[in-house]
Amino acid sequence: MSIVSIRKAILSVFDKTGIEDFAKALEEKGVHILSTGGTGRALSKVSVKYQEVSDYTGSPEMLGGRVKTLHPKIHGGLLFKRNDTSQVQEADRYGIYPIDLVAVNLYPFEATVAKPDVSMEVATENIDIGGPTMIRSAAKNFLSVTVVTDPSDYVCIIQEMIEKGGITLETRHRLSAK
Repeated sequence: MSIVSIRKAILSVFDKTGIEDFAKALEEKGVHILSTGGTGRALSKVSVKYQEVSDYTGSPEMLGGRVKTLHPKIHGGLLFKRNDTSQVQEADRYGIYPIDLVAVNLYPFEATVAKPDVSMEVATENIDIGGPTMIRSAAKNFLSVTVVTDPSDYVCIIQEMIEKGGITLETRHRLSAK
């Protein structure tokens, strides 16, 4: 699995820097894009087609947006070992499909709590749960999944897809460590 093609990606970013161009480039490469609320709205503004995570999972976003990506179709799609026949069969049995790329960056918790007048409620709501969970799921399965947490990496991802037809193991490993 030295080079992995990107067929399905989930984009869910707080920092929207470069996400529109990244998504356009993914779309041009035929990547099926899943997205969440704010990121999806940013993609809509530039006419990038995407599927809402809730439509993909069949579960609504709930609890005031606190639960949207915490679902077996998301984490199963990130975590199952593509070279393990029993896991591939189990994923298939449950309608879990591979997610090859995750672009996630987190709520600005540190900056939020550094504000002298921040309320406990605002601080608490800036504790990201789904983002770190997707990052860790993707990083754990870097043999098959590319995890992108820094918008400055978008260009190298697209360039590698163009030049090599996918993402190399070296790049996936480097990004998982990041």
